[in-house]
Amino acid sequence: MLKDFIKTALVAGALAISAGQIAAAADITLRATANSNENDEDYDGLVVFKNHIENASNGAIAVEIFMGTQICATGEECLQGIADSTIDIYMSTSGGAAGLFPYLQILDLPYLMNDDRVAEEVLSGPFTAELRDLALADSGDTIRLMTIGNTGGWRNFANTEHTIKTPADMKGMKLRTVPAELPQELVRALGASPTPIAWPELFTSLQTGVVQGTANGITDIMNMKFTDAGLKFITLDRHSYMAAFWWMSNERFQSLSDEQKTIVADAFYALQQATFASPKRKEIAAYEGFLEAGGEIYVPSEAEKAEFKAAVDPVFDWFKSSVPGGEDIFASFTAAVDEAEATVNEQRAVEIAN
Repeated sequence: MLKDFIKTALVAGALAISAGQIAAAADITLRATANSNENDEDYDGLVVFKNHIENASNGAIAVEIFMGTQICATGEECLQGIADSTIDIYMSTSGGAAGLFPYLQILDLPYLMNDDRVAEEVLSGPFTAELRDLALADSGDTIRLMTIGNTGGWRNFANTEHTIKTPADMKGMKLRTVPAELPQELVRALGASPTPIAWPELFTSLQTGVVQGTANGITDIMNMKFTDAGLKFITLDRHSYMAAFWWMSNERFQSLSDEQKTIVADAFYALQQATFASPKRKEIAAYEGFLEAGGEIYVPSEAEKAEFKAAVDPVFDWFKSSVPGGEDIFASFTAAVDEAEATVNEQRAVEIAN
């Protein structure tokens, strides 16, 4: 298998044409953006996406990648570009798209998925298609959800003050959140004070004490050098999977031939798999770097994790009562998780048999 993979990769590389040649020869050029940088899983996914499309189409479709805020700066602005077809492809977090599609916050609900295998099974299944249908309907058939990957692993609580073992250790702590409502409800339920802060401002906010903590994956923490701002303690509670929503202009997608649509769909599958894998590799060096910078890593016991789970019950009630369609999407998601857990457990049973 490994030899075949290497051979395939080498053949793909040999077939690849330079970016300039591709753009010149292409009949179609897709503009893709993510408001992150080239150290991020989003970029890894886009590179795989670009390579697949340009090779599979024999150069007929080109992909231009714009990282950061070159062509749009916020989730609202970028999604408007998708709706207007001025941008072809965009990656958002749930927080970046919650203003338009509040039910996407379902993936921010804490402690509902246990591990990567379960999360990947859920996001590769019919639940993603359900979200696609909802988003298409709510956007007037303009914004199409193509796939859901990962951007940074799992969210954990990190802070500048002390070890967090239970919710009692978070009481009164000011924690940075995104502007979306659900993360703020989560922080309140755990006894801390939510403080919405833009991502580029978080380093200074930690450094100056505006906030004492944040909920992020370790790769984001180390990419942004938050340890230099005093972030020293991280608790691996893994409360939510950092989902990446990949959107495409539905007008652009529908303008493609069936063969081209297949190429694009396959490319998004390859992108998803790349973003599933990337954080698992990158977090190894990130955790090592965190420890080398004087950081402390704490893994809660089962009893301590049970305290976190009990404390966040009000967040589920808030979601079901405050988000339009919240009851239905919560039921659908938890059913998808149950089904994924059953599937994964069956796979594990086969893997360890004999």
